[in-house]
Amino acid sequence: MDVETLYASARNAGLLTPVTVAGTTVPCAFRAPDETVLEGLALSREHQIDYPAAWLTLVVGDTVEVAGTTYQVREVRAIGDGTERRAWLTRL
Repeated sequence: MDVETLYASARNAGLLTPVTVAGTTVPCAFRAPDETVLEGLALSREHQIDYPAAWLTLVVGDTVEVAGTTYQVREVRAIGDGTERRAWLTRL
């Protein structure tokens, strides 16, 4: 199964979150796992979105909106064979 088919199935099952970029909304896997910072003294949220590269092109500095909250893209990396991307976000 290719990445786009997998994401389409997840979208149809209601597992993805709408992400708006420059007026266009794309379903993405939004995650906000906790990350340990300050040598284990505190936790911080690490906001991320995963998406098929064919559905969306993001670069560092882009602004996205997730569930009414605005974020700025601070890093984008390819996942696996490059057909999927992960973007790390900073809440504005």
